[in-house]
Amino acid sequence: MSQSEAQTRLETDPLGDVNVPAVALYGVQTQRALDNFRISNLRVHPALITAYAEIKQAAAEANRTTGALQPEMANAIIRAANELSAGQWRDQFQLDVFQAGAGTSYNMNLNEVIANRALELLGHPRGAYEHLHPNDHVNHSQSTNDTMPTAMRIAALRLTEKLTAALTQLAAVFADKAGEFADVRKSGRTHLHDAVPMTLGDEFGAYAAILEQETERLRIAALALVELPLGGTAIGNGVNTHPDYTRLVIERLAQITGLPLNAAHNRFAATQSLGDFVALSGALRGIAVELSKIANDLRLLSSGPHTGLDEIELPAVQPGSSIMPGKVNPVMAEMLNMVCFHVIGHDAAITHCGVAGQLELNVMMPYVAYALLESLEVLTNATRSFEEKCVRGIQANRERCAMYAERTVGLAALHNQELGFMGAAKLAQRAMDSGKSVQEALDEADR
Repeated sequence: MSQSEAQTRLETDPLGDVNVPAVALYGVQTQRALDNFRISNLRVHPALITAYAEIKQAAAEANRTTGALQPEMANAIIRAANELSAGQWRDQFQLDVFQAGAGTSYNMNLNEVIANRALELLGHPRGAYEHLHPNDHVNHSQSTNDTMPTAMRIAALRLTEKLTAALTQLAAVFADKAGEFADVRKSGRTHLHDAVPMTLGDEFGAYAAILEQETERLRIAALALVELPLGGTAIGNGVNTHPDYTRLVIERLAQITGLPLNAAHNRFAATQSLGDFVALSGALRGIAVELSKIANDLRLLSSGPHTGLDEIELPAVQPGSSIMPGKVNPVMAEMLNMVCFHVIGHDAAITHCGVAGQLELNVMMPYVAYALLESLEVLTNATRSFEEKCVRGIQANRERCAMYAERTVGLAALHNQELGFMGAAKLAQRAMDSGKSVQEALDEADR
């Protein structure tokens, strides 16, 4: 440890004095959180920090307009918040995901970093809070209880846009494949057994339609996130704010973010409930279920090649075994399965967090922020990789598909009207007993 890193400054909060590294932009309350919550290596998504910094900027601008903050002080806060939004000073945000409820530590981490950077911009040393204070000035007109869910909503909206784009692209590629395979006749399967014939295009077209439907559900779930509790402060009643503050801060935040943000219809409800996040997580769970099913189908359809279905060929992206030469596995589909299971697990935890709300506040926001934003991130990345390295390069084994289409016992169902159900059933049984195709069994019976 260098001499500068070993040096500290003394800061004070309501619980007493704490030594903070002299080089740190964060302060006493962040230091307490760093000391108290050494639980995991998990950290919140950077999108939350960006959104939080934008909230601090919008709040300072609104407070400057109402006269709650002096222009010089507000301008320094705005400039410091802008630096954070642009990606600077991110090494100052290292709080564990598992921490104090509601997200007070996150909020104070932002308040302290912005305060100390603003102090520097005003020509004062770090920690000289008599000139500009994290709580009194950076956090003016705010509470963790309205800023944390607002930051979560903004971050989730942005990441949802990326996931929506990735899903839309994947659906489009499946639709392209449906056209490419429209003439590839094959056997359908139900219960993993022979069913009536179909085309490989029918199968891939269904995947495209499923993903389009799930993407629309995701869009609908995300709509509720534009309603913000910001301005409600501690419990939703806006204590310690100017009458014009809520309107001003949300208008400015909408301009900064480029999102169609507006004030919550009922700020008490938006403060105490995590229902909008639970709903979005539920939409992600639905997407994960469908993506995992599709991945499983592709693994089955490509199984073999000599001892499985072998109806399609997936792109070979890496060797599949350290001991069996020539083995190539459906690794991108396997990866997607694991990501989907991860997202489904996060959804279960988010649901429990939603249940855990009590009275005017749900304090489980730090974990929900982590789990929801990570689910959005990994599902987006997995979808893109799956589309680029798997679906886009799928080839049909046309001869194999045709052979199955000719051999499926499900062909007997096409004779229900002429033979009746029982007659068609006997035809199917003759085909199975003889090992012949349904058509061969029918021709033999007609001789």
